[in-house]
Amino acid sequence: MLFNSYIFIMVFLPITVAGFFLIGRSGRHALSIAWLVCASLFFYGWWNPVYLSIIVGSILFNYYWGIITARGSRYILTLGIAVNLGLLGYFKYANFFVDNLSAITGLHLKLAPIVLPLAISFFTFQQISYLVDTYRGRSEEHSFLNYCLFVTFFPQLIAGPIVHHSEMLPQFGRAETFRFDSQKVAVGITIFFFGLFKKVIIADGMAPYATPVFEAVRLHYGPSFLEAWEGALAYTLQIYYDFSGYSDMAIGLAYLFGIRIPLNFNSPYKSLNIIDFWRRWHISLSRFLRDYLYIPLGGNRKGEARRHVNIMITMLLGGLWHGAAWTFVLWGGLHGMFLVVNHLWLNLKKRYGFQGGAGFAGRLCAGTLTFLSVTVAWVFFRADSASAAGRMLAAMAGQNGFALPEKYLHKFGALAGSLSHMGVDFRYMHYFKGSNEVIYILVALLVAWFAPNVQQIMNSYKPYINIMAKRKTLPDPPTWLAWRPSIGWAAILVACVLTSILMMSRASEFLYFQF
Repeated sequence: MLFNSYIFIMVFLPITVAGFFLIGRSGRHALSIAWLVCASLFFYGWWNPVYLSIIVGSILFNYYWGIITARGSRYILTLGIAVNLGLLGYFKYANFFVDNLSAITGLHLKLAPIVLPLAISFFTFQQISYLVDTYRGRSEEHSFLNYCLFVTFFPQLIAGPIVHHSEMLPQFGRAETFRFDSQKVAVGITIFFFGLFKKVIIADGMAPYATPVFEAVRLHYGPSFLEAWEGALAYTLQIYYDFSGYSDMAIGLAYLFGIRIPLNFNSPYKSLNIIDFWRRWHISLSRFLRDYLYIPLGGNRKGEARRHVNIMITMLLGGLWHGAAWTFVLWGGLHGMFLVVNHLWLNLKKRYGFQGGAGFAGRLCAGTLTFLSVTVAWVFFRADSASAAGRMLAAMAGQNGFALPEKYLHKFGALAGSLSHMGVDFRYMHYFKGSNEVIYILVALLVAWFAPNVQQIMNSYKPYINIMAKRKTLPDPPTWLAWRPSIGWAAILVACVLTSILMMSRASEFLYFQF
C-alpha cells in the first residue's frame, strides 16, 4: 500500500485515525496502541503477507534479545547485531556476493533469486540502534506492545526516518496523545498533502525525462550533451522531490496522531559543501552511520589520516546499504572522496587563516560546485552498471557532440549557420525536445534552491524532532509564507489535494522503497 494511492488516502488512513482516537477516548490506551500496531502490520503486509513473518520474527528476536542485552554483556550485544546483519545480508546481498564470487572464481555458483522484503534495511537498522542504546543504558522497553509500535509505526516504517526508541515511545505515554486535536490534524493533513504534491506532480513528472535517457544509455545509445544533462538533472530532481515528498508525508502522517518524528530532509541542494549536504540529506541515516559506524571506528580521534579512512569506510558501506550493486558502492565511494576533499579544504583554510564568511560570489561558486558534484554522483546511483554510468558521464562531458532539435534550424535563422560552423548539430533528438522540459527543470531547480521548505512553512507548530547536527532550529520563512489556518492557505491546500488526487493514476513507488 502506497502513501500515494487511493486506497491508502481514502480508506486505510481515515479508518486507522478514527479507530485510534475513538478507542483512545475511552481511556483504553493500550488497546489504542494495539489498534495502531495491527493497522501498521496490515499496511506492511498489503504488498505481500509473507513479509509479515520476517518483520514479526525480527521483532520477537530483538525484543527478547534487548532484555538480555540490558544486563550489560558486550558479547550478547555483538551476537544480536550479527543476527540482524545476517538477516539483512541474506535477503539483500546473498545474490550479489554469490554472483561476484562466481565471476571471480569461475565456479559458476548459482543461488535462486531472493525477494527483498520491504523496508528490511530500515527496521533492521532501527532495531540495531535499539540494542546498542539498551546496552549503553539509554533505552529499555518493558512492554512488548510498545516495542511492536516502535518498529512498525506505519508513517516511518517503509522508508524512515530511522527513529530512536527514546524519541518516539515516550510520546505514546502521554494521555493527550490519545485525544483528538483538530489543530494537529489540520497541520498533519497539510504537511501530508504538500508532500503528496511534491511526489505526484514534481517527482513523478520528472521521471519521463530521466528514465528514457538512462534506459537508452543502458542499451548503448550515445545521448548528446543536452540529452545527457536533461536526463541527469531530471533524475537529480526526481529523487530530491521523491524523498522530500515522502519525508513530508511521513511527518504529516505521524502528526495526525500527535506524534513528532525526526526531521529527515532539509533542502540539501541549498548546501554549500558536501559535509552540509550530508547533514541535510537522509538526516537519520547520516546520524546512524555516524553514531554506530564512524565513531566506533575511531571517528576523528586518531588523527587526520585515520579520520579520512573512517570516512571512506563509512560512505562505502553507506553506499552498499542503498543497494546490492557496484554502482551504489561507487556512489558511496565518490561521496566519501568528496567528504575527504571537503575536510582537507577546511583544514587548508584554517591553516592559512581564511576563516571568514565567503561573499556572494564565493557562496555561488561553492553551491554550484556542490550541486554539480552531487549530480555527477547521482549518475552512478541511477545507472544500471558502472559502464552505463561511464557512458552517461562521457556524454555529459560532450564526447557525443552538442546538438539541438532540428526545429530550431529554421527558428534561429542566420544564427543556425554560425552555430553549425561551431560544431552544433541540428537533428531529430529522441530525448530532448526543447523549451518545455528546460522550463520545467529550471522551475523545479529554483524552488529547491531558493524556496523555503514545507517544514519551514509549518515551523511555528514544530511538527518534527530536529536532529540536525549543529543546527538548533530551521530558519523561519517570511511572515507571509508562514502557514496558519486561513482561507488562503485552505485554498492552496485544496488545489494541492485536487491536483494530486487527479494525477495519482500515474503514481509510482517511492524511490527509497527499494532500499
